[in-house]
Amino acid sequence: MNPLRRLRVDPHMLRRTAYAVAVLAALGSMFSSFVYEPETNSVWVVGWIPIIAVASVPNRRFRATILAVGAGFIALWTPDAVFLWPAVAAFVMVSVTEDLHEVPVVGWAFGFAGSIGGLFLYPDQATVSGFLAVALGGGLGLVLRSRFTEADLTEQAHSLRGKAAWLEQRTSLARELHDVVGHHVTAMVVQAEAGQMGDAQAALRNIGDLGRKALGELDALVVHLRDPKGELVVSAPPRLLDIDELLAAPLRGQGVEVSVRMDEELGLGEVGVLTVYRIAQEALTNVTRHAHAQHAWVELTRSDGRVRLRVSDDGIGPSPAPDRGAGLLGIEERVVAVGGSWDLSSRPGGGTILDVSIPVDRT
Repeated sequence: MNPLRRLRVDPHMLRRTAYAVAVLAALGSMFSSFVYEPETNSVWVVGWIPIIAVASVPNRRFRATILAVGAGFIALWTPDAVFLWPAVAAFVMVSVTEDLHEVPVVGWAFGFAGSIGGLFLYPDQATVSGFLAVALGGGLGLVLRSRFTEADLTEQAHSLRGKAAWLEQRTSLARELHDVVGHHVTAMVVQAEAGQMGDAQAALRNIGDLGRKALGELDALVVHLRDPKGELVVSAPPRLLDIDELLAAPLRGQGVEVSVRMDEELGLGEVGVLTVYRIAQEALTNVTRHAHAQHAWVELTRSDGRVRLRVSDDGIGPSPAPDRGAGLLGIEERVVAVGGSWDLSSRPGGGTILDVSIPVDRT
């Protein structure tokens, strides 16, 4: 990778580089003062304390305070030692960057306090070099602080996106597992019960067919688990006509009369077809398991840019407070994902009505 590119995108490298430059600037500044302005030699000794703090103090808030105090002390001497202003700027910059407060005032406060003290210490040599150094260092610190904050937020956002994608994958798998396998297992139970009362050989053949379909769907889910980045697909994409030919079969096997009616031109895309199919699958599976109905109706119509799916039966109806299990939760998630709406209610005269409406342009 290009080193300049790495410096721009890697906040840790940027932080280390900035601090290294600051330490070198401070050392060069104090050494120049030590050589050319011997009256300030004490600064050379004291000035090492903030430099050591940068390298050895793990607590960032404590480190920021040490740097700020060091900047203030060195700023006292800037009216008499013009070579010291880069050290002041360097220490204020790192102090502001390391300050964990929302408003980093410690470095600024000590730096300006030291600059003001220098005016009283050397009234005949008044200069603004200390104030300019504090302003420059503080401004650079704010820029670095902003860059590091942006990098942290970007990293957190990336982590959250990864977690959201992982949760969405789990949710998708849970929906598919519940809808697909649950439907096939329910159909197998119906066939087994029918075989006890009638043609056992035919029931066994049907159970075998259903079992093979269930295994195929399970294989597709396992493939997706091994390759989470791949698109989740079923082994055989469903058709809306399969609602009548396949999904209604378990109900009819129980002796329930099922009527399926759908408009010819619904205009649904692949996502819309899968959404409608899975919702109808869950609804008819629930009728098979719980409704004790004699008749069931599936209506699929289009009007004003929306497709409406209505599944109803003449069974015992929903409980007063229906349990929002995996089935209803899966319906809600599928409907919300395409910007639709849904409602579960009692049917006049007895039974249950599931009413779903989804926009065509979102699917």
